[in-house]
Amino acid sequence: MAAPLKNIIVVGGSYVGRATAQELARVIPETHRVLLIEPHSHFHHLFAFPRFAIVPGHEHKAFIPYTGIFSTVPRPSTHAVVQARVLSVNPQFVTLDRQWQDSKQIPYDYLAIATGTRLAQPAGMKNDDKASSVEYLRNHQADIERAKSILIVGGGAVGVQMATDLKEYYPDKDVTLVQSRARVMPQFHEQLHALIKKRFDELGVRLIVSARASVPSEGFPTDGKPFDVQLTNGSKVSTEFVILATGQRPNNDLLTNLTPSSSGSLINPDNGFIRVRPTLQVQDERFPNIFAVGDIADTGAQKAARPGSMQAGVVARNIQALIEGRRAEEEYVPPPAAIHLTLGMKSNVIFRNPNTAERQTEPWINEKTDGRVDMGVEGWWEKLGVQVENTRSYHL
Repeated sequence: MAAPLKNIIVVGGSYVGRATAQELARVIPETHRVLLIEPHSHFHHLFAFPRFAIVPGHEHKAFIPYTGIFSTVPRPSTHAVVQARVLSVNPQFVTLDRQWQDSKQIPYDYLAIATGTRLAQPAGMKNDDKASSVEYLRNHQADIERAKSILIVGGGAVGVQMATDLKEYYPDKDVTLVQSRARVMPQFHEQLHALIKKRFDELGVRLIVSARASVPSEGFPTDGKPFDVQLTNGSKVSTEFVILATGQRPNNDLLTNLTPSSSGSLINPDNGFIRVRPTLQVQDERFPNIFAVGDIADTGAQKAARPGSMQAGVVARNIQALIEGRRAEEEYVPPPAAIHLTLGMKSNVIFRNPNTAERQTEPWINEKTDGRVDMGVEGWWEKLGVQVENTRSYHL
């Protein structure tokens, strides 16, 4: 009788969790399998949410079945996607919010935590099923269409993309973006702010910097009537609809059952992210078989899918090394922050900060006008192993 397969669990099935699961499945031996645990019924293509929360007709395309995620790896049938939420991580097993194969506990030999961060709607969805999330986006589109004036709170990528999309798609609406810092997207070189400000001016987006909006505990009105939003600089903005595009909160609750060797050795108390070594193993040496990857990992890297996907390969190869009796020695080196940012339906820019390690002082900028309204979403369906044979495929 064959020995049971040993589990390598990846918690979280967004961009980086998906990449980690696939990278692992390509390199691990036949003695192991990958279990990707994710509460959503479908992969959430977060990059498209800001656009699809405004522009109707494509929202269902942003939710992609997980059914093909292991279709291109060796022994695809041995791996599995488990639709469940991990409530807690223990040294030998994880505990789920529902049963899988007659148990709420799944043992593991290795664990990769890719839980990311919580985003406010519409940048992230509260619901786990596709139908409810599609309905939310359609309702948001209707709220946008009704409002004559819209205030966006937050000057990160989501806020900038929604402001430019809104003003281009609905040029007669008043669109204002308020940012707490002196410039938008401050983690990037100041030339990105200048480029965005120029685009805002072209479209007619009003930008207010160095001011915070006062957010009521009960939320902003959604009845379509005008109301005032108080800013910390003493001014007010009259609007009919508010979009919150602020902040990311780390999903670290599942680690409460792990007892660290010392206070603060698992979670950085300053930011809530999981402390990791350069190998992406958690910093606490009590748990050499637990890794953190992507936005949840306190790597110092930009919180984005591209650097996270680079981390996925490092984690996979280090777990492979441990399985083979070697040391986990490959280290992740954060690259300069970079982004592919839409600035309207067609306008977009690829922007990379200077690489100070190579003594660069100027950013790399590539402005383009090749954007598509649906953001080329079919490419992501193919990445997840789902063939788009016709328009009905997007409703899977």
